[in-house]
This record gives sequence, C-alpha cells and structure tokens, in this order.
Amino acid sequence: MKRVAVLGGGITGVTTAYALAKRGVDVTLVERHRYAAMETSYANGGQLSASHAEVWNHKATIVNALKWMARRDAPLLLHPWPSWHKLSWFAEFLAAMPDYERNTIATARMAIAAREHLFAWAQAENIAFDHRRAGILHVYRERAGFERAARVSRLLAQGGLQRRAVTPAEMRVIEPALQGDFYGGYYTDSDSTGDIHKFTSGLADACARLGVACRYGQEVTALEREHGKVRVGMGADSTLFDAVVVCAGTASRAMAASLGDHVNVYPVKGYSITVQLDDAASRAAAPSVSLLDDATKLVSSRLGEDRLRVAGTAEFNGIDYDIRADRIRPLVRWVEQCFPDIKTRQVIPWAGLRPMLPAMLPKVGPGKAPGVYYNTGHGHLGWTLAVATAELVAQQVAAVAQD
Repeated sequence: MKRVAVLGGGITGVTTAYALAKRGVDVTLVERHRYAAMETSYANGGQLSASHAEVWNHKATIVNALKWMARRDAPLLLHPWPSWHKLSWFAEFLAAMPDYERNTIATARMAIAAREHLFAWAQAENIAFDHRRAGILHVYRERAGFERAARVSRLLAQGGLQRRAVTPAEMRVIEPALQGDFYGGYYTDSDSTGDIHKFTSGLADACARLGVACRYGQEVTALEREHGKVRVGMGADSTLFDAVVVCAGTASRAMAASLGDHVNVYPVKGYSITVQLDDAASRAAAPSVSLLDDATKLVSSRLGEDRLRVAGTAEFNGIDYDIRADRIRPLVRWVEQCFPDIKTRQVIPWAGLRPMLPAMLPKVGPGKAPGVYYNTGHGHLGWTLAVATAELVAQQVAAVAQD
C-alpha cells in the first residue's frame, strides 16, 4: 500500500482523504490548524447550490466591478492597487470569457454529481450537519436580472439541472417570511443547504476511524520532488510520500510553484454573518428556504432552528482576513429589510478567502511531476463541488497507487 499525503484540512482536503481511505490507500492528512475546517470551510453561506453554477467570466462581472470600485460596501469590490498576482489572474480571467457557457454547463454537471456522494457519505458516517432539503430560491428585483437568469437557466438545463421561474405570488408561497418588492424568481427544489463546518469535522472524524493519520497543527514548510516521490517538510521534520494531493486553498499557488506547476489561485475574500435566533419571534420570522438575492449578491441559509447564515460579497485584496464593519453592515441591513421581525442583536461576523482560479473551474488531477496531484481552486462552490472532485482525484491517485 503506497503512502499519500493530502495537504489541507478544509472541505476539499478532508473529502479527498476520505475518498482515498475508502479505496484502501494509506493517507496522511496535513493541516496547519489544530482542527479541520477552520478557514474557508468554517462559516460559508451554507448552500449546496447547483443552481449557482454560473461562472463569473462574463462581461457583466467586469462592468459591475468597474461600476462599484468607488463603493466600500459594493457586492464586488476590486481594490485598484496592482500586484503581479492580481494582474496575471485577471488576464487569465479575461482569456477564459469565451468558455463561459461551456464552463457553466460543466460546473452544473459536477455539482449534480456531488449530491449523491455527499448524501451517502453523511448517512454512512452518521454526520449531522443541519442538512435542509428545501430548495433554493433566487430572487430578482428588476426585469433585466430576471431575464438574464432565464438565459442562465437554459445553460444549467444543458448541465442537467432544472429550475423553474416563479412569480412574486409563488415566491410568497415558497417562502412566506420574505418581505420586499420583487419582479420574479427562480426556484430549484433539488438544491439544499447545510453547515460545512459540521460536515467537514464529522467527516474528519470518520477519516481517523478509517486509519487516516491526521497531522493537525503542522505547517507545510517545504515540498521537494525526490526520485518520483515527494518529500513534505513540516518544520524540522520531513516525510517522503509516494504522492501528494494539494488541497490547500489559497496556499495552493505557492505549493504548486514549488512543485513546478502553475495553479493561479487568487484569494477572493467573502463575508458572512450568523444571526442567532434566540427568541421565538425571530425563529418564526426567519426563512426556511435558502435564498440568493441577485441585486445584493447575498445568500441565506437556515441552519437548524436557531441560526440564520447570510453570506456573500467578493473582495479582491490579496491575503487579508480583516473583518471590516463597512462590509458586514450590508449583510445585517439585508436581514433587517427582508425579515424585519428578526432581532439582529446577536450577530457573529466572519471573513474567509475563497481559492478561485481564473476560469472558475477547480484544478483536479495530476501535475507535471509524477506523484503530484491537485484538488483545489473551487472558488465560491467548494461546499457544492468538493465531494465530486474528491472522488475524481481519488480514482486517479488510487489507480496509480495500486499499480
């Protein structure tokens, strides 16, 4: 049995370790934090959303980014000062625009494939993660956004996803708690939500039961190719592995460079708030169905009975974990406008860095050198896609490991 190191203990790393362990591979999971799922997999929007599979390589994204540069509370905030990383990333982003339709369809297919495995794994390992299968409702305040969504829906249909247009009256039936004026919406009843941190932590425990060596609190300080294998340095210690799978989120770019590969992940910052629904009135006023508001680019998910997660925004500012009040305020305001009877006295803010590749598709598969693999760059859809990409890369690694 050959030894494989999985670098990174977020959703992609833990799912990869689990998929490999289930195939009988000797796995070591390396994570710099004391526990799994402590960075981007900690407090995201909660949506398992094939209906959100549209990639961003569209002229509308560029127009909005330029239009919103002067707004500190903009849904998409592009900081103007340049860096080589940012410039190279946007150059590749623009180059991928002709593939917008193909990549959107491919992402939808991947998201649908992920569902079956995720549900099966959760059941097999008895993981409780506040899973709610109530669908996702996309809401549009203006006709232009609604009509553009119709075009996106046709692409998603080519990927195998069906979502239906709904009138404002139908929206009230689907989610009676929602307040405000809307032109229309799109509802995907096959989508669902859940707590990514609870799922990833539960699956990490399952990995340990399967014999995965979980090395928490270990920073990867060096990666070197050595006679067809890879040496992983962790502080003063180093271990030689037959293969490594890089699942390190925003750290993947530097790791890939040390292994001779170009994996141009950029850290796109997002924010969330978790509203504690501590009183009966707030629980009654909170939505049960997950939402995506096109105008504000915010999503919401009900996590259990006593939490509402609201997340969104995209900020291009390099490695920056600061939680800014002017970026959190729009999320709280959205709750107060759309669900005015929810008390926002107890709100927990959070910020995380999405590992995003320019073409908006994750890097899944081998690198240039023998024994090097990647499962990284999932952007805003890590929670949605991770189980499918873990299965893909595990198949590839296990096939070579068993030769």
